[in-house]
Amino acid sequence: MIMNKEAKPGIVQFVRYACVGVMNTLVTLCVIFLCKSLLGINPFVSNAIGYIAGVINSFLWNKNWVFCSAGSYTPEAIRFVVGFIVCYGIQFLVVWLLNYKTALRGYEIDIYSFTLSGYGLATLIGNVVYTGSNFMFNKLVTFKTHL
Repeated sequence: MIMNKEAKPGIVQFVRYACVGVMNTLVTLCVIFLCKSLLGINPFVSNAIGYIAGVINSFLWNKNWVFCSAGSYTPEAIRFVVGFIVCYGIQFLVVWLLNYKTALRGYEIDIYSFTLSGYGLATLIGNVVYTGSNFMFNKLVTFKTHL
């Protein structure tokens, strides 16, 4: 497959974004585990601390490595959090609509010894929607470079 020069930076940027997403998930889960299991903090508080750590981690890596932004931290951080909330809301709406307003409700498919429910499938689709919309929000709004 032949790509033009403008397509390659976008693909590299998205691959970096995906890597940050994987790392962010690991950071979030590790902080939750550390807080809950090793420090004995309430599970719900541990979850909140884990997600806060994940959002901070994600912001720093996206700003400095994925989008290489030289913009001011505070306005970008605010836009980043707004983008997270908006894209999470979109993802939540997609999962809700697919689960409660389509034939996915009650749907189950067996894949070897694993059962994928309609909710599970809706969640996977919602995750793809979140990933794409959040990448575009960050690219076009949060870390938009002004020429």
